[in-house]
Amino acid sequence: MPFIDEGIGPIQTVKERCRKCYACVRNCPVKAIKVNQDFAEVIHDRCIGCGKCLKFCSQQAKVIADCIGETQRLLAGREETVAVLGCSFPAFFNDVRPGQLVTGLKRLGFREVHEGTSGAELLIDDYAHLAENPSELPTISTHCPTIVDLIERHYPQLLKNLMGIVSPMVAIGRFIKARRGSRTRVVYISSCIAGKFEIEAEQVAGAIDTVLTYKELSSMFRERAIDLSRLSDSPFDGIPPRRSRLFPIAGGPFHTFGIRNDFFNPDFVSISGEDAALEVIKDLAAGRITPKVVDIRFCSGGCIGGPGKNNRLTTFSKRNLILKYYESPAAPYETAPHYLGSEAKPSLTRRFRNKYKRLELPSGESIRQILQSTNKFVERDELNCDACGYPTCREHAVAVYQGLAEREMCLPFSLKRLEEDRVILSQKFELAQRALAQEYGGLIIGQDARTLDVLKLIRQVGPTPTTVLIRGESGTGKELTARAIHEHSHRADKPLVTVNCTTLTDSLLESELFGHKKGAFTGAVADKKGLFEAANGGTIFLDEIGDITPKLQAELLRVLDSGEIRPVGGNASVNVDVRLIAATNRNLETGVQEGWFREDLFYRLNVFTITMPPLRSRLDALEELVHYFVKRASRRVNKSLTGIEERAIAAMRQYHWPGNIRELQNIIERAAVLTQDSVIRLENLPVIFGELLLGASAGKPEVEGSFRGQREKHLTHIEKGLLKRFLQESEGNVSEAARRANIPRRTFYRILNRHGLSGKDFQ
Repeated sequence: MPFIDEGIGPIQTVKERCRKCYACVRNCPVKAIKVNQDFAEVIHDRCIGCGKCLKFCSQQAKVIADCIGETQRLLAGREETVAVLGCSFPAFFNDVRPGQLVTGLKRLGFREVHEGTSGAELLIDDYAHLAENPSELPTISTHCPTIVDLIERHYPQLLKNLMGIVSPMVAIGRFIKARRGSRTRVVYISSCIAGKFEIEAEQVAGAIDTVLTYKELSSMFRERAIDLSRLSDSPFDGIPPRRSRLFPIAGGPFHTFGIRNDFFNPDFVSISGEDAALEVIKDLAAGRITPKVVDIRFCSGGCIGGPGKNNRLTTFSKRNLILKYYESPAAPYETAPHYLGSEAKPSLTRRFRNKYKRLELPSGESIRQILQSTNKFVERDELNCDACGYPTCREHAVAVYQGLAEREMCLPFSLKRLEEDRVILSQKFELAQRALAQEYGGLIIGQDARTLDVLKLIRQVGPTPTTVLIRGESGTGKELTARAIHEHSHRADKPLVTVNCTTLTDSLLESELFGHKKGAFTGAVADKKGLFEAANGGTIFLDEIGDITPKLQAELLRVLDSGEIRPVGGNASVNVDVRLIAATNRNLETGVQEGWFREDLFYRLNVFTITMPPLRSRLDALEELVHYFVKRASRRVNKSLTGIEERAIAAMRQYHWPGNIRELQNIIERAAVLTQDSVIRLENLPVIFGELLLGASAGKPEVEGSFRGQREKHLTHIEKGLLKRFLQESEGNVSEAARRANIPRRTFYRILNRHGLSGKDFQ
């Protein structure tokens, strides 16, 4: 379900749809939009309900608060519910007869259906009195709730000019409740979403229980499968209007209220449309014009221009439909007795309140600092391009100071910064490429048969989109093989993302792989893209895939099958085009049998397998690997190493290398740190290598009197003498003797066994 902002106003924001294009800011006449980090939301205290943001939001991120549920609750309640059709309904339900619309409403459960123009009839006497006894100040009509909100929230100096009379909507609501009882529920149906604002005003509260738009009413008909065109006609309820059916079009109110005005009479002005309305309001506020009565409606063409239902008819077509309805035979009415009584009309007066909230204005220095922060240092830098939604750069700077806008909304500034970031990122990318080249060398070292077989498989599978499973012991070069496959693929210019599945917990790994939405879990303070999305178009390498949980195995299988990921806490899926390379040192076949690895995922991964040979089975490449790592260690430890002595290499050939190439690399680097000259010697390697070489030499006959034989003999004698001394000093305590000798205890035991010594002999 879309996540909507926390506001309580009639216009709300679906956060996940907002793309921050600033169309709402650009078209809002009062700039009642606040741009946050992730979305642009309506400032309800400043909003006048004109609906411009709804019209211009291409992503439908701005929506009208749904009142269908409230209406259905009223219809299901004990009190009778009455529907009032706004005066513009003939222009929006032009494909059915009015009587069919009445029948449809009663099928929904409404007890009565009234015409909203009857509310205008109730106001005729008040407007006639105004025309005969004009105020000293220009009087502004109050039947357009958008104009009332505009004055209350943004032009409070004109509050005294507002006519103290309710709108036709409130008038008909008060009339119905006065005649039927205050417990009657009244639902007003209109194209005007500002009416949703109006019924919340305390001065008119209770007259109307909820306001539906024509679009919402159409949804209710569809939900109940009510086809209006197939229904018979039913009469309206209430009192039939006489001349007020022209009320919704431009000039209609003056016709309804019997006020004569013409082009040459400046005392009575009738205005409709945003631009004209704002101009007249500004002129009245400045005292530039002084008419007696000003009828202002914000929507173009009058009430027929409201945003409550979109259709393809133009304003002129809608106007003609209103005229046609006005000239057609009167619609049938069935007036109940409680509407025919002579009771006095309910009070139709209202008060208005100053709702203006002054925002702090910045000083000239503050504006200058904000302008400079967006690269505007002199006047010609101020392009006033309107891309941010504000007419001028200085108005944008004021909005930034007031917390309504962001600096990044400035398009020229953002484009320049993006270009600078692109240059910096390009430089960092080149440095990263060089670092990777130094780290991995781009080479798989070795000319032995097993290494050549691996290289052949890499060249074969690289250019294909096939999923690859790399198997082998830890440290055999599985990640290097994955990089080689990526470099041989058609995706080599796209990212290669590597993930070690053993380093993260289940929940964190899911978030890392698939991303998450803001608020999905504690600490998720913003939306985050996952590594699959980051690798889109390229390759993702999952190392130690045998360690992921069954839940993640199922998610991964879905990605491989459908190419879609779903962020944690999100409802919408994201398509990704990613090649998967996986690696493991575990026996996945055993995992399938024991149940800790999914069989379907195993077969999905095991499309093409490369098995990396352990180092002990490719010792023919040992010397080449050693010399490569010596050169690399020389750079890392900043020493000029020329090589490694043959005895050290010979000792390495005797070792079984449980850590494989990674262990070899670490041992060479350690030896490079310990060596005192430019050559790595046997003495620089761990003790076990000397033992292995000594053991290998003990099994070979030496030439009598040879240098090597004599050397080994004396070394053995010296070593045995040292062991005896340490044991004597520690009184036969082997652990203490090993500590004194600075040799690991297990190694000390091995040397003792080789010389046939025991700690008990010295106790």
